[in-house]
Amino acid sequence: MRLSLPINTIINLQRPLPLIPPRRFSTVAFRTPSLLPVSGVASRNPCRYWLSTMTTEEKQSKLELKEKIDITEKEKEIFDRLLGTLRFCNLDTQLRVAGGWVRDKLLGKDSDDIDIAIDNMYGSEFLDKLKEYLASRGEQVQGDTVIERNPEQSKHLETAKMRIYNQWIDFVNLRSEEYTENSRIPTMKFGTAKEDAYRRDLTINSLFYNINTGSIEDLTERGIDDLKSGRIVTPLPAKSTFLDDPLRVLRAIRFGARFGFTLDEELKQAASCEEVRVALGEKISRERIGNEVDLMISGNGPVSAVTYLSDLKLFGVVFAFPSSSEPAPSENCGSLCKAYLEAMWSLIQTHGLGNFSGEQRRLALYAALFLPFRKTVYKDNKGKLIPVVNHIFKFSMKRKTSDAETVINIHRTTEKFLSLIYSLQLKSGAQLDKLDWATDIFEHWKSISVDDPEIPEISKIRVLTGFLLRDIKDFWRVALLTSLLLSTVDGMKEDQETGKLDFQLDKLRESYLKIEETICELGLDNIWDVKPLVNGREIMQIAELKGGYHIREWQQKLLTWQLAYPNGSADECKDWMRQVKAKRQRTE
Repeated sequence: MRLSLPINTIINLQRPLPLIPPRRFSTVAFRTPSLLPVSGVASRNPCRYWLSTMTTEEKQSKLELKEKIDITEKEKEIFDRLLGTLRFCNLDTQLRVAGGWVRDKLLGKDSDDIDIAIDNMYGSEFLDKLKEYLASRGEQVQGDTVIERNPEQSKHLETAKMRIYNQWIDFVNLRSEEYTENSRIPTMKFGTAKEDAYRRDLTINSLFYNINTGSIEDLTERGIDDLKSGRIVTPLPAKSTFLDDPLRVLRAIRFGARFGFTLDEELKQAASCEEVRVALGEKISRERIGNEVDLMISGNGPVSAVTYLSDLKLFGVVFAFPSSSEPAPSENCGSLCKAYLEAMWSLIQTHGLGNFSGEQRRLALYAALFLPFRKTVYKDNKGKLIPVVNHIFKFSMKRKTSDAETVINIHRTTEKFLSLIYSLQLKSGAQLDKLDWATDIFEHWKSISVDDPEIPEISKIRVLTGFLLRDIKDFWRVALLTSLLLSTVDGMKEDQETGKLDFQLDKLRESYLKIEETICELGLDNIWDVKPLVNGREIMQIAELKGGYHIREWQQKLLTWQLAYPNGSADECKDWMRQVKAKRQRTE
């Protein structure tokens, strides 16, 4: 059930108004001079009137926000509890939902990101009052916690959290911030709603929904306009805003990419200046940078986000390379990485071109983004050569080790897949030469083909591809797409201008579908889940082994046989093993 709150009243609050009974919500209104009623049109909806005065060209460049804010039944229950706390404890307190929830609701999007800003007490204090009120009603607290300030990690404000109706709600006090030239840690103090709005990162995130009055408050007087026109702007001068908290640069990029909004020119100049770039690298923890990047890549505008990072000269700051990287990254590496990312994004968006999970999609984009660095290494403290992609994930972005391992494995498999693409398209192994990565597999194949000269060439493809897929598992489609990207630009210099990298996406789609069909026809999808026909104990018994590397060697041989004969039985596999063992003994 949704409660539609019409926008038909304009207000200008100067001080807290009396509480409104929680049984119903008041009319939602924009508090902004740009939407004040015009004489003679008082009965019109203000949003409709404002849009009606625009030219056709202006309308095409503007976003029309929802005329009503839809409050869900759960949100109404949550707000009722909050207002009930004010009445029960006789509090003269204004409660506002801040930022993203208001923005998303106006854009007609659902949001579960409810952050409550409180005007005259800390979040932890209000949390105690809320628990007291819930206890008076016999309601159990589902969960609560207080996250303390941690200025060294740019966590400047205490945040109280409570789970209400299975949804976590954040509670913080309205605040103002003052920074000094010699410190990145601001002085925090209670502030007015207007001060709090102006200290936020972007105007579109500075809107409040006043729960007491049921109204929208646009205290920067441009949040609604920027939301409608699709502009990313800072409430205060961009450069000082970014120097105060450089993470806001990445947030601006992320929201611009997410909504397809245009970054303000002043904002772009500030974001690309040397002072801000240095501050981003020195003042912000790598965990927070990595989190923003992950949100960009996982969002619906990853190409736009990386384009901004490249164009604003932030690529090298965000994806910081070790100084010992070899070969050293080129000056235009950001543009080159963006080109691969854009091609991958286009491919995985194609209807019917694989059904990628969210995790596969995310790591596919990372694999494409870092594809130009697949052969770049650096020396660790022990002098060991490590893929630079490992450093980017683990140190530059502080992401999970498994992310680095998966992307590196995709890159390694990609190089191997390249050697199989032609044969998989033709469904013939006749063109396969001896491959460096498959030396042992070829040796095992030879022992099979000698005993069975009539074994079809397609079996060789099945064996080689099967080994590849058992290693990469359910990321094989990602590796295939990545290898096709490389096959398109094979022979071209990757340090060329990206406009010269013609990925020929239509041909790639056709090739992918053909190869995917072949792999599925060969019964190799999910081949990594197929159990060996002969287990380790049986290998030891038949080969008369006591352990050691010989078991591993026999496992590889038997896997080769099993891939070559998908319909073979365990007994047939064991018989072949005995024959090979007998031949070896006669030779010896």
